[in-house]
Amino acid sequence: MIKQITRAVFKSYYKSVEKFMNDPMGTQAQNFAYLIEHGRNTLFGAENQFDNIKSIADFRQKVPVASYENLRPYLDKIIIDKQQNVLWDSPVKWFAMSSGTTEDKSKYIPVTQESLENCHYRCGYHMLGLYAHNYPDTEFFLGKTLVLGGSQQINNIGKSAFTGDISAILMKNLPFIVKMARTPEEIALLPDWEEKLQKLTDYAVKEDIRAFLGVPSWMLVLLKKIVADTGKHLPDLWKNLEVFFHGGVSFTPFREQYEKLIPTEKMRYWETYNASEGFFGVQYSNKSKDLLLLLDNEIFYEFLPVSEWEKEHPQAVTLADVEIGKQYALVISTSGGLWRYKIGDTIEFTSTNPYLFRITGRTKQFINAFGEELIVDNADRALEEACKVTGAKVTEYTAAPVYFGDNNSGAHEWLVEFETKPADLEQFATVLDENLKKLNSDYEAKRSYNLSLSKPVVRVLEPGDFYKWMKSREKVGGQNKVPKLSNDRKYVDNIITVLGLKS
Repeated sequence: MIKQITRAVFKSYYKSVEKFMNDPMGTQAQNFAYLIEHGRNTLFGAENQFDNIKSIADFRQKVPVASYENLRPYLDKIIIDKQQNVLWDSPVKWFAMSSGTTEDKSKYIPVTQESLENCHYRCGYHMLGLYAHNYPDTEFFLGKTLVLGGSQQINNIGKSAFTGDISAILMKNLPFIVKMARTPEEIALLPDWEEKLQKLTDYAVKEDIRAFLGVPSWMLVLLKKIVADTGKHLPDLWKNLEVFFHGGVSFTPFREQYEKLIPTEKMRYWETYNASEGFFGVQYSNKSKDLLLLLDNEIFYEFLPVSEWEKEHPQAVTLADVEIGKQYALVISTSGGLWRYKIGDTIEFTSTNPYLFRITGRTKQFINAFGEELIVDNADRALEEACKVTGAKVTEYTAAPVYFGDNNSGAHEWLVEFETKPADLEQFATVLDENLKKLNSDYEAKRSYNLSLSKPVVRVLEPGDFYKWMKSREKVGGQNKVPKLSNDRKYVDNIITVLGLKS
């Protein structure tokens, strides 16, 4: 009976997905009208003449594309001055704490009741609907879901304001019946990372775990600990294990490690794109890793072509004008009170019927020291091929330019932590280089004859080194991530210093 009822519920979730897929432009138009209506009642709306906005063209003319630095003065009015109706016309109690990956300071993203329910939770239902549509035989809901997220923290600037990773905020506000099927809140929200890992381990080994939910890099730490503590293979420990709903970082560098930990064809991996600012995408099909752009989540989307990224007044395009195969930076307006907010993620559409895409990196995570325009997607895919050829397994990596001599020629220096090191590191570097050339014509051109860019320099880190570095920065768990690529060397140099490596 439980199976039939739950599957019927999942089917209803999929029908809501079909509805916006069948009318993407109408759904976006409804979102836009809804946002402007509520925005008119805010300080931001008054300053930007929302009363005079009658069309999307008016909106784009009156409201500039914004960064976090543009948003911060409004957040100060909410948090410090206790003002209401600043960015949205309902109270803001929660702020998702996002460290980002290119700045050390934390960012506080407002989370309203509307964005919580009609974006994050609604899109969670879409995730379940899409997964169950692809796998009608699913039974993960008959057991428990092991959730590894961030930690709740009470903000010290006022009793009415709370902060935490978006995962912690979502968990804190879940309906009771949903909480029953997940990691207990008192464990999941523990602030101490080591204590949380131990208590999660103690809890999980006694339960019928059928699904995981979390960031691949941090979930891997937990699963390895469980294997080490129990001495058991995970499929033996959890015989009904079915699926890992993952997001936050690319799964590509971690796939082989998960397949080694869970050596069964029955295990499924389902990608999501849920950030502090909103829930944007879910894997569409079991035949592809492409994500479906979620459209009925009170988000109005715009997209910045590459040529606009560095401009002072960039011109965005709407969903109707995106093209397959081109890189775009994501710009969003949401019921959380974000207006034409540039979140820093980059995507590439693979289909416009329906709207499917891949996450390709971040606008601040790239290397272009020599005109090579290397993005994270190139790096992930080239590393994957290098591992296949050499038998290596990569745990984590970061890369940045290094310069040689006075003529500004140089290379990319890669710090790579392996679970399984390649027998021949030189071969690994060569295969990495050759695949970067195949994936990126600009990189290939700059590598010609070693004139401006030499072969990659690969430095091997010991197992656990990236974890040590992240822990030294107090950035373990939750939404914290190792920056994959950087156009300057601050992360690479800091890692070398913290780990006591030779420069």
